[in-house]
Amino acid sequence: MRRTDSEGRGPVRYGPPPPEPGLPVLPELAAAAAAAAGRSHGEPPGGGPALLDAARGYWARRGLPAERDHVVAAPGAPTLLLALTAALGGDVLLPRPCPAWWAPQARLLGRAVYHVPTPAECGGVPDPYALLETVRRVRAEGGSPRLLVLSVADDPTATVPPPDVLHEAVEAAADQGLQVISDETWRDTLHRPRDTVLIGPAEMDHARVTVIADLSGAFLPPALPAAVARFPATAAGSALRARTLDVLTALGAVPGGPAAAAAAYALGEPDEICERLAAAVRLHARVAGAAQRAVLAAGGLARPPQAGRHLYADLGPLRPALAARGVGDAQDLEDFLGERLGMPAPGGHRFGDAIDALRVRLSTGPLLGSTPEERVASLGAPDPLELPHVERALSMLGAAFDDLRAEAQRMEPPR
Repeated sequence: MRRTDSEGRGPVRYGPPPPEPGLPVLPELAAAAAAAAGRSHGEPPGGGPALLDAARGYWARRGLPAERDHVVAAPGAPTLLLALTAALGGDVLLPRPCPAWWAPQARLLGRAVYHVPTPAECGGVPDPYALLETVRRVRAEGGSPRLLVLSVADDPTATVPPPDVLHEAVEAAADQGLQVISDETWRDTLHRPRDTVLIGPAEMDHARVTVIADLSGAFLPPALPAAVARFPATAAGSALRARTLDVLTALGAVPGGPAAAAAAYALGEPDEICERLAAAVRLHARVAGAAQRAVLAAGGLARPPQAGRHLYADLGPLRPALAARGVGDAQDLEDFLGERLGMPAPGGHRFGDAIDALRVRLSTGPLLGSTPEERVASLGAPDPLELPHVERALSMLGAAFDDLRAEAQRMEPPR
């Protein structure tokens, strides 16, 4: 049964969670968490030395060296973004679409949120000219834009912005005096890492960019929430870190001991972590590619997925066929596909897109199997698409879209 308008579309609690891995927890990771479960002392606000040093090493291997006093940890990226937004002040600019959890953080603080269109070739970053125009308009109306949040490996669109597009957006932000938060949760899940150039904005602007990463993107299960932030190595960066720590302390937002231990272990990137991550990325990339082909074959639109565990589909070309089934907006589409597929299919309105745009995020995790044994088999298969349970799940996905294509063809006027 469909939820009422006020119940289903507005409250944050109905927003979609990030795409989950759909895979069992790595035994070594579980052991690291279990070993810390018996400790009587907790982590200090901002994270303990072991976790902060592990985060430093992680970023240093990616060309972003950092001292311990320019790193902070928290129990999840939403908490970090909330603290950063509170510390920075001012209005917030976000690309459209963007992760479902970004806007609620700013609105919870009473900050105005302005969505900026993304360029045609990618999501995750605002079109630089649209960004400049939005900042000009907001200031003319008495607003105070201060913060731009962007992503270099995007949820929901699963795209990676070309370096030149990202550079123009970062330059536009600097020209307008905006601080930038770069959400790099999915940067380690590139489907074709040798063919995809990913450059973070902190490499382009060392003074204005703070990097955050939710470790559930690549390393940790959602049951062990942890995230880290890297601040600019400047006096302003140190001041921002201090204010952020004040907010985290006031909230009691301290990483849990088991989650912190697991995070420190994973950020050290031992062989078993790297091997599992590489295998998981290959699996999700293969399944996401198959899902995209199903969408395209039905006449829908979807950019080729480049990162993460999801696909963003635009079913606008199938609007007449969907309307015949009572689907008129993104909420209807979410309900329709969720029921047909037996898996979450959050509509684009959850990510800042217009409610009348028939867009939806499809996650690959539910397509890997319904039991731990099936998911492990998917992870180790030379070609997971040939496994009966994966083939069955993808067939169900394809059938839902094929029905819409057939309906659209029947509704075409005779020539």
